[in-house]
Amino acid sequence: MNETGTREIGLRERKRQRMYRTVSDTAIRLFLERGFDAVSVADVAAAAEISKPTLFRYFPTKEDLVLYRFADHEDEAARVVREGPSPVEALRRHCLDGLERCDPITGLNDHPEVLAYQSLLYGTPALVARMYGYLERSEAALAEALGGGLDARLAAGQIVAVQRILAQENWRRIAAGERAADVRGDAVAAAERAFAVLEAGLPGLVAH
Repeated sequence: MNETGTREIGLRERKRQRMYRTVSDTAIRLFLERGFDAVSVADVAAAAEISKPTLFRYFPTKEDLVLYRFADHEDEAARVVREGPSPVEALRRHCLDGLERCDPITGLNDHPEVLAYQSLLYGTPALVARMYGYLERSEAALAEALGGGLDARLAAGQIVAVQRILAQENWRRIAAGERAADVRGDAVAAAERAFAVLEAGLPGLVAH
């Protein structure tokens, strides 16, 4: 492929990603203003100035409009485990780095927009149910990175569960009124304990 063709593909991909972000952001704004169940897919399409068929080409379900923000994290654990020195240690370092940056995925973020999004997500049964699909795919990708097979799937299930529970605990405390800065110390300590238990319980775990 020549340079012009490569540039055109890159331009199309950037345009496609902008469309994803724009439509998702529009939908989330409407859901926060009016409630998830009160906003239809047609409402989102109209606000984003696209047709319903176009919207469904990007987002197969209404729930995906919200969970698009998780898309970049779906295979994150699978990527991280290859950074070594061991899969669990790599994930521990990644988690601690996320806490240091107050990455919203860790639950340790008290920005009003992040809190509003998290409240929408965890307060809407349809979104919670759909989120588990993302977690299952993340778990499957991680298991594959760990070599596949039953042992890898068991390890991946434990790791994904730890990540989910740690993040939910951080969000729960912040949603109850605590500041992220005040929760951080406990969050780091909890992550250290959890990953130490994983490391001890999953000896010999390697990435493939």
